[in-house]
Formats: sequence, C-alpha cells, structure tokens
Amino acid sequence: MVGFLETIGARAPIIQAPMAGAGGPGLAIAAMRGGAVGSLPCALLTPEQLAAQVAEVRAGAVGPLNLNFFCHHVPDPAPDESAWRALLAPYYAEEGVAPGTPPPLRRPFDDALCAAVEAARPEVVSFHFGLPDDALLARVRAAGALVLGNATTRAEMHWLAERGVDAVIAQGSEAGGHAGWFLGDAHAPVPLAELLAEKIAVPVIAAGGITDGADIARTLAAGASAVQLGTAFLAADESSISAPFRVLLGTGVTTQFTNLFSGREAQGIRNRLMRELGPIRTEVPAFPYGSNALALLRAHAEADGRGDYSPLWAGTSVARVRAMGAEALVRRLVEELRAARR
Repeated sequence: MVGFLETIGARAPIIQAPMAGAGGPGLAIAAMRGGAVGSLPCALLTPEQLAAQVAEVRAGAVGPLNLNFFCHHVPDPAPDESAWRALLAPYYAEEGVAPGTPPPLRRPFDDALCAAVEAARPEVVSFHFGLPDDALLARVRAAGALVLGNATTRAEMHWLAERGVDAVIAQGSEAGGHAGWFLGDAHAPVPLAELLAEKIAVPVIAAGGITDGADIARTLAAGASAVQLGTAFLAADESSISAPFRVLLGTGVTTQFTNLFSGREAQGIRNRLMRELGPIRTEVPAFPYGSNALALLRAHAEADGRGDYSPLWAGTSVARVRAMGAEALVRRLVEELRAARR
C-alpha cells in the first residue's frame, strides 16, 4: 500500500495537506525533508507567485511536490453583499473599521495556472471541488503529474475514479478546512471510516482526524494507500497561522462546520463570530466572495491578538496536535507508524 507514494520518491506514506493560510514553501520544504510529499496551496496565487514558490521549494528540498488548485465556479455577476455587510455593521462599529477594498478572490484552475503547472512540472497536482475541464486535465497529465481528486462522499469517489484520477483523497467529516464537496446541492458530512469502506478502482488517500503514527497505521489497515495530514501540521514551526490561532492548538477547543468566512462550508475552531451569529448564515455571499467583508475585521483583531473574525480551520483532532518542526514531525510519525505495525 505504501508503494503508491514511493513511486514518486516519497519516503513516507504521508502528504502534507495544502492548507491556505497555514501552508507555504517553508512548510512544504520541511515536510519533504522528513520524507513526506510537500504541498503548496495555489488557489490564491498568480502564475508568477506559483513559479516563485515552486523554485523556492526546489532549492530547499528534494522530493515530490504537490500543487493544489480549486475548481469552483465564480458567480457572475458578483453576489449582492449588502445583507451580509449589514449583519456585520455592529462589529465594524465596535472595532472602528470599514469594509474596505476586497482581497484577491480564490482563483479556479484556468489556462494561465495550467501553463504554470506545465512549466513547474510537479510530481502531483490535486484538485478541490471537482476537476477542471478535460482539456486542462489532459495538459496536467501530459506534464507528467499524478492527478488527485478530493471526495467527501461515496458518489464523489466513484465520479473521480471513473474520470481516471490516479488516486482519490477521501476527505472525511473529521477533516479541517473547506469540505471539497461538489456533487449535490448541499454538503453532507461523511465520516472517514465510511468513505474507506467504499471500494473503488484507484488508490485512496485518507484525510481527516489523523494525527499520530497509530492513527496512520489504523487508516492504512482500513484500506488507504496513504494519508493526507493537515491539522497535525498546524502547530509546526513552519506553519504560517496567526498567533491567536496558534495558542488554541492542543487545547480543549471544539470545531464546527461554518460558511461565515468564505460562503462555503469549512470546519474550524468555534470563535466569537460563529458563537454570536451561528455557524451558518444565508446572508453570507456565495463562495469565494464570502471572505470580502471580513478582511479588515480579521486583520484588526489579529493585530490585537484575537481570532474573533478569523477562519481557524482545523479538524476534530486539533486537541492532539504537537508543536515541533515539520521535518521532525514527519520522522516522528514514521517511527510511530513502524512501532504500531510491530
């Protein structure tokens, strides 16, 4: 089972998840030095930024690299944000800020990003929220990359396998960050164990609630070919999360799915905004526009040491994360995996 990632040079059956807001070249380099597949979150990058980050990783580590992209549809015209901004008005007044200029939107995979992939020639390209169109996908394959698709349901697992992905990332309901659902009208969380029980024709990479080597051993024994870890890397020295986010790791916090921070369901630590407004609001503009109105509130609070308006993306295992360098963490995980197998 471990052989799937070994074929591209990984020394461990582990992919470091491409966490926007936490990941970047430093985290990918450290994970690769430990023997895992490193990942870069690319949905917020321009082609030029992508090329620069890939070059930085290649200069810092040897090993397989995964570039992750979103395949969402951007609403056109842009949704009306007035109801959401009105709901946030008391917070603007309290913090003394205005909505301000919207930040750059998350970009769906397109021709320009595909050209950047062709130039970078990563070992792996993974997609969230489905797959790009057939022409773009063919170009990614021609560039020599393994193609991974993210599934949150049995139906999505089969859909991806039927379209010839090299492996399916089974994202259980325990996983932090954006749920990658793309079939059906609503997100319906499915535990990882149920996804692993489904048999498909391609390897399965398990994600969600996996924090230590014993977790990895159990997951591989349940049929996964490898694992993808995100929450476990949040406390790594190389993680770029904010200070108020970092102090919550390893504590007795709870997580919940919410659409408040992007317009689409994602799992994170409950904070003030989620408690006071509730985790799901119909006023939030559709993804990816949902984050616009919170940008300055978030920045203001984080500068004050608070995560009141921040997306604190984390999975259900957040209380068990361990603070250390990502290279040391991967090596520790491999040692624990070997011990659990013995």
